[in-house]
Amino acid sequence: MQKGMHTDTERCVRAVRSKDARFDGWFFTAVLTTGIYCRPSCPVVPPKAENMVFHPSAAACQQAGFRACKRCRPDTSPGSPEWNHRADAVARAMRLIADGVVDREGVTGLAARLGYSSRQVERQLLAELGAGPLALARAQRAQTARLLIETTGLPMAEVAFAAGFSSIRTFNDTVREVFALSPSDLRARAPRDTARATPGVLSLRLPFRAPLNPDNLFGHLAATAVPGVEEWRDGAYRRTLRLPYGHGIVSLAPRPDHIACRLVLGDPRDLTVAISRCRRLLDLDADPVAVDGQLRADPVLAPLVDKAPGRRVPRTVDEAEFAVRAVLGQQVSTAAARTHAARLVAAHGTPVDDPEGGLTHLFPSPQALAAVDPETLAMPRTRRATFTTLVRQLADGDLQLGVESDWPETRARLLALPGFGPWTADVIALRALGDPDAFLPTDLGIRRAARELGLPSAPAALTARAAAWRPWRAYAVQYLWATDSHPINFLPV
Repeated sequence: MQKGMHTDTERCVRAVRSKDARFDGWFFTAVLTTGIYCRPSCPVVPPKAENMVFHPSAAACQQAGFRACKRCRPDTSPGSPEWNHRADAVARAMRLIADGVVDREGVTGLAARLGYSSRQVERQLLAELGAGPLALARAQRAQTARLLIETTGLPMAEVAFAAGFSSIRTFNDTVREVFALSPSDLRARAPRDTARATPGVLSLRLPFRAPLNPDNLFGHLAATAVPGVEEWRDGAYRRTLRLPYGHGIVSLAPRPDHIACRLVLGDPRDLTVAISRCRRLLDLDADPVAVDGQLRADPVLAPLVDKAPGRRVPRTVDEAEFAVRAVLGQQVSTAAARTHAARLVAAHGTPVDDPEGGLTHLFPSPQALAAVDPETLAMPRTRRATFTTLVRQLADGDLQLGVESDWPETRARLLALPGFGPWTADVIALRALGDPDAFLPTDLGIRRAARELGLPSAPAALTARAAAWRPWRAYAVQYLWATDSHPINFLPV
């Protein structure tokens, strides 16, 4: 699978005829005779090859006048892995659009974050995706509207504005155009379940490309959970979310073919952003076939991949929060890092109400942490200086950590901060910035695994040996970590 796959007609036709779910999200099939578009794995009888055309995005299909298939629901397929493993302007733009930036700040805001003009961003997105930022954001609004229509009892007017539409008329017209059904028809067709009877709770299914190994993914999140902000309860990882319009609480539980997601939002306008951040947290748009295929080519890693394929990189819902926690975790145990973070949360976090109990705060914002008296921090003086410098730069906006971050440039800026060595910068690149090629050659767990597997353990030699794993070294880290018996590698009981 590669960039611009939709241009390879023969390969796309083969994928459609085999109903291969691995290609869902990579491209979309538009059927000329019916005027609908589908995901490659659509269960209906495939059309004739001459009646199929292929587009790189749902937005491009919609712009070309095609409606979403009612059987395969292509708007709910996993996102393209392209936007997770690339660092160019188009990929960064797509991550920002998924985070709702166009709806909140417009195309000019999107362009400003990327450091380009609006015209340049429009041109690049049209060239690669067949749709500009407004069309891509419109497709996302339509998907959000469908979720709200089918999973909540909100009045349609509230659904329209929560999904980001500027008027009820635009909402009605878009839903009819994209889904060939009115909003009320969509709601009437939706299956009834008990979750809909729970006021204020959104129950969703987050799709992913199989295989997905939940052990290290949820194990890592549970083992490092900060009391008050995160917890593992009844087979689910729960945490609070700081969102653009308010706060939320999410519960995420692994299932064989999806992630069960339950959301409580202070403002329904945050739904799109909350889903996007949960998908990033669990690395759900990864392409495990491509990742594992590359790593399996190494005879040392092959047995690890064959034993437990589909490992994901546990990431974060808040890049600034993770950077602070990375500093708190420097040269201390997981338990000690959790203790430091819990103290900060109790003293400076924003209180929230959890309907189920257990969660009490949002993690403190950089602005709140910048006001903390360093003398009250129970850590060595040098780490206090590192902490205060980081939170001050985050609070002032001098250091930007987000989905739009340029990975090499941001890593270099982190390394320039006092007290930031390679491990801290690399773990932030791996888990907060989402760099799929981030590597931790100085990590003690990685070096121990390397020795046990017969790999060189010296950082320089291990980095040279790991060149064959590029561009997926962040996933190699997960397989190496998993050789240890640490709780981060096991799904909690």
